[in-house]
Amino acid sequence: NPQSPTKQSAPAPLCEQSEHFAGSLIMTRSQVRILARPPEFFPSLSKEGLGEILKMLKYNPNLKDYSQKLRREMTESERKIWFKIRKRQIKGFLFFRQKPIGNHIVDFYCPKARLIIEIDGGQHYEADNEIADKKRDLELKGLGFQVIRFTNLEISNNIENVLENIYKILPNPPLFKGGNLNS
Repeated sequence: NPQSPTKQSAPAPLCEQSEHFAGSLIMTRSQVRILARPPEFFPSLSKEGLGEILKMLKYNPNLKDYSQKLRREMTESERKIWFKIRKRQIKGFLFFRQKPIGNHIVDFYCPKARLIIEIDGGQHYEADNEIADKKRDLELKGLGFQVIRFTNLEISNNIENVLENIYKILPNPPLFKGGNLNS
């Protein structure tokens, strides 16, 4: 019995219900909840169908201004990585920086590979922040994203190794798509 929302009701969902998923995936402004079984429990739903459902996910609009601020004020490590991955420099994949996804802002996001790259500074090693990072990673992985993390120290001391790891994780793109090279 769905009731019409009032000002006192729960926050509005950030994504629409899907006829394929029967409303099993719900994202509210305050949290992400996965109420359904994993995709293997839905054999009739193809990977493409699941991909279409996941594309419907939106971000919390309250994060937009903050993500723009983070783009303007990148850390030195974020800047170093950004200048190496932007403009499709790795296998032709497009990355976005400080991208809001659901109720999170991720450092770097590659939509085609569903890859999230996080750069961890010293604050990430505090006990509370480690727990929060693990919870966040589980939420994002539950939505079909792959999350990898690098430390500021790794980027400062051996950026080539970091880039090599990113390169290995990204799938090999097809040589031709639609008859055009590099499209």
